[in-house]
Amino acid sequence: MTDLRITQLDSGLTVATERVPGALSVATGVCVGVGSRDEPDHLSGVSHFLEHLLFKGTDTRSAQELARGVDRRGGDFNAFTSKEYTAHYCRLPARHSAFCIELLGDVLCRPALRDEDVQSERAVILEELAMDDESPDDIAHRRFAASLFTGHSLGRDPAGDREHVQAITADDVRAFFEQHYRANGMVVAAAGPLDHDEMLAGIEQAFTGVRLGGERPQRVAPTTVGAGEAIDDDTEQVHIVMGSRALARRDPRREALDVVNHVFGGGLSSRLFEEIRERRGLAYAVYSGVSAFADAGVFQMYAGTQPEHADEVQGLLHAELDKLVADGVTDEELDIAVGYLTGAFELGLEDTGARMARSGGLLITTGEVRPVDEQVARWAAVDQDAVRAVIADVLTTAPITVTVGPLD
Repeated sequence: MTDLRITQLDSGLTVATERVPGALSVATGVCVGVGSRDEPDHLSGVSHFLEHLLFKGTDTRSAQELARGVDRRGGDFNAFTSKEYTAHYCRLPARHSAFCIELLGDVLCRPALRDEDVQSERAVILEELAMDDESPDDIAHRRFAASLFTGHSLGRDPAGDREHVQAITADDVRAFFEQHYRANGMVVAAAGPLDHDEMLAGIEQAFTGVRLGGERPQRVAPTTVGAGEAIDDDTEQVHIVMGSRALARRDPRREALDVVNHVFGGGLSSRLFEEIRERRGLAYAVYSGVSAFADAGVFQMYAGTQPEHADEVQGLLHAELDKLVADGVTDEELDIAVGYLTGAFELGLEDTGARMARSGGLLITTGEVRPVDEQVARWAAVDQDAVRAVIADVLTTAPITVTVGPLD
């Protein structure tokens, strides 16, 4: 058994502590409710830039001291930037929990953000962008997002682009930090075998320096959908991404869409996998997926295939989607999908890092943490009526397609 407690400190900081008896580690994370969709156009990529810079040291610790402190204790210290929030997290053996919590408090409340660090980290980020541009499947997914959310900040890559990363200044980063990294827009989540009061006391002490106030970014829902594109590239495969808009994060139909997605392309027993890979041998990687944001969502398919098979694979993606719309799913497929979603969800929560990430991510995006048994029950309650309704509502829109590979 585990239990979760949520507390709001006097500073306005939200804290979630989950006691996990028998665990050997404590995982602590800080989620900040700002991501790439919330950046001004001229500062595209600044959230990701700031994420990098928080590893460069604090008022009292150098970057080397941060890294050595975590390595000496056998832990993990990392971060990511998404389209709607940014997260830093640390996981260490439970006997080092105090260090784990204190480290994050120092990094999130007292970062150095020195001019010289901005200059050196800019070069690192440009290398990261160059590395991403060496992956044609990544390019296809990025260009698909830009087409699906054309003219909207949800279409941006959270890492930014070369032009804007080159132009961002140290003052820009510091101003962004001062505006957004404040108590009212942050969640600290911890999971481990320690007592709730012990974890809460450590967090409250470590985050005494958090900046007060802060407001969640004002967001405007996307409207226009682009037309897709074919990008000529000298690659061994053609990378195909196809899809349409879907459901927002709080939409009550999301569980039904999860079920449909698993049947269609979400697992080894899915229709896309069996038809395109297993029966025809036309792709190694082929799948579908769903993503959700505050006010929009995505349903997409992907396949990578050799150029001579590209037209056939695109035709099969369309044909399988048409078949799903026309015929729905079978009772057996529904049963398999519900079993997979519920089982994989439960298995995925067996370590403290997953527990921490779930509570922190849900609190910063929805303001609440749905109990595990309630989430399982929502998938288990999906029936054929719900499946037919979500197919009609979401998947009857003509998909857009982006391809990356040889056009000949």
